[in-house]
Amino acid sequence: MITVTTVTMASDFFFPNTGGVESHIYQLSQCLLHRGHKIIVITHAYGQRSGIRHVTNNLKVYYLPMGPFYNQCVLPTLFTSLPLVRYILIREKITIVHGHSSFSALAHEAMFHAKTMGIHTVFTDHSLFGFADGSSIITNKILKFSLANVNHVICVSHTSKENTVLRASLQPHLVSVIPNAVDATVFIPDVTKRSQERIVIVVVSRLVYRKGMDLLASIIPEICHQHHDVDFLIGGDGPKWIDIEEVREQYQLQDRVTMLGAVQHSNVKNVLNQGDIFLNTSLTEAFCIAIVEAACCGLQVVSTRVGGVPEVLPEDLILLAEPSVKSLVEALNEAIARKRNNSVLPPEHIYTRMKDIYTWQNVAARTEQVYDSIADDPTTELAERLERFCHCGPFAGIFIIFLAVIDHLFYIFLEWMVPRKDIDIAVDLLHPSIQSNQKDLPNVQLLPRRRLPHGQTTVEYQLPRLRPRKR
Repeated sequence: MITVTTVTMASDFFFPNTGGVESHIYQLSQCLLHRGHKIIVITHAYGQRSGIRHVTNNLKVYYLPMGPFYNQCVLPTLFTSLPLVRYILIREKITIVHGHSSFSALAHEAMFHAKTMGIHTVFTDHSLFGFADGSSIITNKILKFSLANVNHVICVSHTSKENTVLRASLQPHLVSVIPNAVDATVFIPDVTKRSQERIVIVVVSRLVYRKGMDLLASIIPEICHQHHDVDFLIGGDGPKWIDIEEVREQYQLQDRVTMLGAVQHSNVKNVLNQGDIFLNTSLTEAFCIAIVEAACCGLQVVSTRVGGVPEVLPEDLILLAEPSVKSLVEALNEAIARKRNNSVLPPEHIYTRMKDIYTWQNVAARTEQVYDSIADDPTTELAERLERFCHCGPFAGIFIIFLAVIDHLFYIFLEWMVPRKDIDIAVDLLHPSIQSNQKDLPNVQLLPRRRLPHGQTTVEYQLPRLRPRKR
């Protein structure tokens, strides 16, 4: 018998935006759909993409009519999102709200409202933060508020777990480690695309400070000066683009350093397969899915020894260096020497080892266990929530208690103004792989499958208007 869990993935980061969090939510949702669960996604509008869309395998996405404010995140207003979030959670009969990313204001607001409504919450942390700078202090305090009443937390590495437990003052038993994954059917080695005369170092990353682009700008001229047969292939965009471009012009390396700009995720494999060595210069990283994708394509991997990176790949498949120019140059020199001596592992051998280590099917199965573990958790009453907020600080705790009380009163007002009985319940569209097994799901109404091209979305209908209660 299949137990259908209705889950909302809530985050500011989703397609058409590209990135690690966006890919994680999409791939995890697809695998959970395949396992028989009902999954929807709540995110903010992207340009004209607003309303309700269906993507591959009937995955429903709610693009709320709220534009991004800063760094692809909505303005954190808390109360203004409650009417729509409440409407969606009731309409879809949601039992678990799963927020993603500490940076996402929408994820924190959705989980906050879910707790007001008595719905279980799960949070996945994809990043590492410090404890000293101003932005980290503010983010950590917000995270402490947000996770004070969460049912369970998922981190992508053991280092990330330790970091989150300290930042949010959580009990370690409430945090599980479920790593990211890679689609091994996509990232397959293709040595025919590699140059036979040159050694190519590939960098695929957002060109921002956190990804160590200042280190890369110093490494490029040093390596090019030491090795005349080494080129760089850089994919990605960001504010540090100008720094790399200045290095190219200053050292006249236009013919040896190729800048590709933003690379679609579907084209990342083609970029990786053109290289021999993959370089990751991140200053902080919880997991780094890019080095797994590079290893699947058979590249040597050189990376900084930061965060959860040492946990990701076997020792013989990665060269680790300190986040300094000298250490990274030494590691690259060793990788170049291995390539010249032909002492590297064959790409097919590396792929065979990597293809079954990180799979989305495994991530979905372990996430499903987290959902099952909180299914019988009692509903957190308002008094208990307020008591937990008291431990968030003498002043900040009082402030968040005030917000929680206002949110609860607003929720009571909406229950009167827009009663649940006036909200139309959405019809479930299940994954095609389980539609034939209708006898195991007697309480779910199944509709004929709509054929959608892979990756293409179509507008189904716009978000419903909230109907005031008739007096």
